[in-house]
Amino acid sequence: MIKLENVSKIYDLDETKVKALDNVSINIDRGEYIAIMGPSGSGKSTLMHILGILDTASSGVYKLEGYDITTLEDKEQARIRNKHFGFIFQSFNLFPELSALENVMLPMQYASVALKQRKERAIYLLNEVGLSHRMNHLPTMMSGGEQQRVAIARALSNEPDLILADEPTGNLPTDKGDEVMQILEKVNKSGVTVVMVTHNPNQGKRANRIINVRDGKIVDSSKIKGAENAK
Repeated sequence: MIKLENVSKIYDLDETKVKALDNVSINIDRGEYIAIMGPSGSGKSTLMHILGILDTASSGVYKLEGYDITTLEDKEQARIRNKHFGFIFQSFNLFPELSALENVMLPMQYASVALKQRKERAIYLLNEVGLSHRMNHLPTMMSGGEQQRVAIARALSNEPDLILADEPTGNLPTDKGDEVMQILEKVNKSGVTVVMVTHNPNQGKRANRIINVRDGKIVDSSKIKGAENAK
């Protein structure tokens, strides 16, 4: 599905250059559930942003379904992001002035989905994440766990091939974090590829494969024992 070939990312900070990713090469197969782990500052989030086309590599090649998207124009990259990727962030990133229903409908509006279809799918997804009673509530009227479930529903709105989750339970208590993990596992079992950044080793073990990152390099990529049987 995704292939990174010798990807590096260098940030210019005044007179200092910081190499956030250093010659990274990875393959992500369709249907995988991957946890990206490593210490703070290791390059996990940079790798996530590159995978999600939220940032561009300084060098190297990014292939999506065999097509080199490295040199695509911004407009085409944005279309790919909106149509094929769904994003879940630690801070939820909901629009505070929009209801749960409106937040979930928004990506479909950008994709030019008809209003009736947008509303029907948003209602369906909010039901799926257990928020039928919160559809018309603003984010400020919901708990952190509820907001993250809205964010998951929003990430699924355009039926993406890939979900990218950056510390999705980082701002949640343990029980609410576990609810989010269960939803992600259900999404993956439906056939959607999931890539998650996490500091939590217990959550990492729930994935099918762990990619360990340190100093901008991949130091290990290993399947979780028994993962094939769990799928």
